[in-house]
Amino acid sequence: MAEVEEQGRKLSEESTDESEEEDTEEEPKLKYERLTNGVTEILQKDAASCMTVHDKFLALGTHFGKVYLLDIQGNVTQKFEISPVKINQISLDESGDHVGICSEDGKVQVVGLYTREGFHENFDCPIKVVALHPQFSKSNNKQFVTGGNKILLYERNWLNRWKTSVLHEGEGNITNVKWRANLIAWANNVGVKIYDISSKQRITNVLRDNTNLRPDMETEFFISGLAPLADQLVTLYYVKENSEHMEEEFRTRPRLDIIQPLPEGCEEISSDALTVRNFQENQCRDYRLEHSEGEPLFYIISPKDIVVAKERDQDDHIDWLLEKKKYEEALMAAEISFKNIKRHDVQKIGMAYINHLVERGDYDAAARKCQKVLGKNMDLWENEVYRFKTIGQLKAISQYLPRGDLRLRPAIYEMILHEFLKTDYEGFATLIREWPGELYNNMAIVQAVNEHLKKDPTNSMLLTTLAELYTYDQRYDRALEIYLKLRHKDVYQLIHKHNLFSAIKDKIVLLMDFDKEKAVDMLLDNDDKISMDKVVEELKDRPELLHVYLHKLFKRDHHKGQKYHERQISLYAEYDRPNLLPFLRESMHCPLEKALEICQQRHFVEETVFLLSRMGNCRRALQMIMEELADVDKAIEFAKEQDDRELWDDLISYSIDKPPFITGLLNNIGTHVDPILLIHRIKEGMEIPNLRDSLVKILQDYNLQILLREGCKKILVADSLSLLQRMHRTQKRGVRVDEENICESCHTPILPSDTAQAFGVVVFHCRHMFHKECLPSPGNVPGIQYCNICSAKRRGPGSGILEMKK
Repeated sequence: MAEVEEQGRKLSEESTDESEEEDTEEEPKLKYERLTNGVTEILQKDAASCMTVHDKFLALGTHFGKVYLLDIQGNVTQKFEISPVKINQISLDESGDHVGICSEDGKVQVVGLYTREGFHENFDCPIKVVALHPQFSKSNNKQFVTGGNKILLYERNWLNRWKTSVLHEGEGNITNVKWRANLIAWANNVGVKIYDISSKQRITNVLRDNTNLRPDMETEFFISGLAPLADQLVTLYYVKENSEHMEEEFRTRPRLDIIQPLPEGCEEISSDALTVRNFQENQCRDYRLEHSEGEPLFYIISPKDIVVAKERDQDDHIDWLLEKKKYEEALMAAEISFKNIKRHDVQKIGMAYINHLVERGDYDAAARKCQKVLGKNMDLWENEVYRFKTIGQLKAISQYLPRGDLRLRPAIYEMILHEFLKTDYEGFATLIREWPGELYNNMAIVQAVNEHLKKDPTNSMLLTTLAELYTYDQRYDRALEIYLKLRHKDVYQLIHKHNLFSAIKDKIVLLMDFDKEKAVDMLLDNDDKISMDKVVEELKDRPELLHVYLHKLFKRDHHKGQKYHERQISLYAEYDRPNLLPFLRESMHCPLEKALEICQQRHFVEETVFLLSRMGNCRRALQMIMEELADVDKAIEFAKEQDDRELWDDLISYSIDKPPFITGLLNNIGTHVDPILLIHRIKEGMEIPNLRDSLVKILQDYNLQILLREGCKKILVADSLSLLQRMHRTQKRGVRVDEENICESCHTPILPSDTAQAFGVVVFHCRHMFHKECLPSPGNVPGIQYCNICSAKRRGPGSGILEMKK
C-alpha cells in the first residue's frame, strides 16, 4: 500500500502523515492534499456530512445544518444556515446557478444563488436525498426530486405553482438519487430504479441481490463511493471488520483504490490507505467520494477532514524518482518533459545526480554526466573541476572537459596536465594528443616536460610528447630531431604534413636507416623538392642504401636515372645479383663493355652470356653455356632464341661426342632442325642414353606435324570453297543502274539523256561504272578488263561482269 504523498507546506502537528507506503518501489498513481483554509476552521467546530462538486466551486454541508460554498482552495464564499440538524445532501444544476438542499429534519430548499427565486418545504420525515434537473436554470425545466420514504417529483407549472407527483414508494427509505439528462436513478434497500422523465415511466430495475451482474466485483469491503477515471474506477471503501487479509492497523482506515475492469475480472492498479483525521472514530457511512467532471479531482469527505486526490503530474513523478534516488530516470524524465515541468529544473536534477555519483564513489560516471548536465555553463564546469581536484579525481573528469568552441580558462587545462605529468606519463601523452594545442599555454607545458626530462632524459614517451608539443608550436625542426632520434613512425607524416623536405636534405641517411622503403618512396615522390643528385650525393658513402634508392628509381622509370646506370651495375653485382640480369635486360643506357668486364671479373656466367649475345658474340655465348654451365637445355633454348643455323651446327658439333647432350638434342630440336642431320653425324657404336625413347619422340613429333599440316590443309580448302561460293553468289546479283550513277572516268551521268541513242556501259563488281569508250584498253589477258580505280591484279570483284549495250 502506497503512503499518501504530502504536498505543499507541512501540515500542522495535528495532521498526521497522509498515507503509508506498502511497496517502496511502486510509484503511487495519485497524490493527496488536505482541503484547508476555511474548511479547517469549519471542521474544528462542526463536522462534514456531505459535499457536492461543481467546476466553479464546492458546496459543503455539515452536521449542524449549515451549507458553505467554497472555492477550490477551501475558502468560504457564501454561507447558508438551513437547519439545526444534519444536511443530508446537496444538489447543483449544470450551470451552478441553483442549489438544492435537504436535511435530517425534513427541510427541503432550492435556492437561486444569483436570484431570489426559491423553494422551501418541510416534511414530517427526514429527507435523505435531493436532485435538481440538470437544466434547472431554464424556465421549462424547473423540476427536482426528493427522497425520504418515497421519491417525489416537483414541477413548476405555468401558473408558477409547484406540482408534486410520487414516482415511487413502498420499498423503504431512498438512500441516493442522481439526475442525468432525462433519466433519474435512485437507490433503496431493494435495488436501483431508473425513470425516464420524458416518457414519464420507469425503464429498468436492478435488484440489490442480483449477483449475476458482476460476481467478480464482490469485495471484502464496504464501498463508500465510486468515481470514473478514464476507463478505470476509483473506489473509496472501508474494510469489513471480519476481513482476514488486512493488517489490523489498516482495517479502520478508509482506502482509495484504482481498479481496471477486465473481461473476466479486475486488476488493482493502486491502493492507498488514507490517514484522515479521527479515522479511528469513523465508520463506512461517514465517508463519501465526490469527483469533478471537468478534471480528475477526487474529494474524500469524512466528518473532520476533506482530502483531495488528483493524478500525479510529471513534477510529482520526478519527486518520487528523486526520493527513491533514481536520479538517472529522473533526469531522463525531466529532459523528455522539460516544457511541462514547473517545479523542477533539468540542470539542478543533473547536478543532484552528479553529487549522488560522487558520494557513491563512481567518479567516472559522475564526470561523464558532467558533459551532458553542465553543457555550456563554464562556471559550473570550473566548479566541478575544482571539486574533482579536491577529491583527487582530476583524471576522471579530464577526458570529458569541453574542447570545442566553448572552452574553459587555460589555467584549468594546465592544472590537469600538470597533475598527469606528475603521476601518469601515458595519460599525459594521451591528453596532449587529444586536446587541441590552443586550450593551454604550450610554452608552459613544454617547459614542464623539459624539467621532467632532466631527470629521465631517455624516456621515449616524454620525448614523443615533447615532439608533439613542438609540432603544435610550429617548431617542426625540433620535433623532427626528436622523431629521428626515436625512430618514430610519425616522422614521415610530419615531413609530408608540414613540408619539411628542406630540413631533411642532410638527414637522408638517418631516414634510410630508420625505414628504407618509406624513405625511398618519400624521396621519389618528392623529387621536385629533393633532387635525385642530392640524394645520390648524400648516400655516396652508403652504397647499400644508394642501391636501394637507385633500384626503386629504375623500377619507376627506366630512363630517369640513366646517368647512374653504369654505377648501378657494380651495385647490383655487390648487393643484389638476382636483379642484375633483369636490369641488364631492361636498361638501354648501361655500357655493355663495362658490364661485361664486371660480370667476367665476378664469374657471373648467365649475365656474361646475355651480354655476349647482346653484343653479337653468340657463338662465344653458346660456348660458355656448353662449357661452363654444361646445360644442354639452356643451350638449346639459347639457340632457339637466336634462330641461327650456324649456332645449331655449333651446338651439334659440340654435342656429337657427348651422349647426354645428344639425347637432349634429339628430344628438343625436332621442330627447328631436321633430326636426320644429327642422326647421320652420330658415330656408329656410340651408346646414347634413352635413344629409343628419343627416336620414338621424333617420330611422334613428325606425325604430329603431318597431322597438323593435313588439318590446316582441310581447313584451308573448306575456307576457300566457302569464300568461292560466297563470291559466286555475290557476282550473280544484279546491279542497279539509273540516272543518279556517273561514269568514274568522265564523271558524267552513266545513262545518256536520250536513251534512243546507242550506248555501252561496263559495271564492275566493286560497283564502279564506266562508259565503254571511257575504259582503257584490256590488259595482258584478252577479253578481261579491270577497274582502273581498284587496280585489281587478278580476276575478282574488280573484274568486269556486265556490259550493257543498246
